[in-house]
Amino acid sequence: MKKSTIGLPQTYCKDASEELNVLLSSFQVYYQNLRGIHWNIKGKNFFELHVKFEELYTDAQLKIDQIAERILTLHQTPLHTFAEYEKQSKVSVAKNITEDKPSVDMILASLSEIIAIERKILAFSGENDDEGTNSMMSDFISEQEKTIWMFTAWLGS
Repeated sequence: MKKSTIGLPQTYCKDASEELNVLLSSFQVYYQNLRGIHWNIKGKNFFELHVKFEELYTDAQLKIDQIAERILTLHQTPLHTFAEYEKQSKVSVAKNITEDKPSVDMILASLSEIIAIERKILAFSGENDDEGTNSMMSDFISEQEKTIWMFTAWLGS
């Protein structure tokens, strides 16, 4: 079995990168959805949510870069067109959301999809001793679980 320069099987690197590209695509759609609700939010929770949504899209942007760089570390190519993102994404494109509850519902649905992808990658990377990918997924999941808890509390659920 031929290994990459980082000591992982080349076939694993290709397969893992395909899954990471699904995650990358999903994060790109999630990021753009966050920008949309940040720009368009209205109502009595505007100030609170406008700031929170900016925090979330800034975090998503950092994660997008980390995912793409991990794909490159695995000697593969990250997807980089909107057409590819929309085709591969597990997160739905959100349009014209201007109210607080639908915005938070969209975030919760998106993060649930993203965490499902990350758990799949976490299991696969763990089985293949890919600590770099495994650690990244573990960190992402813990942060996102906390975000889900906080937004669920905000909804009063």
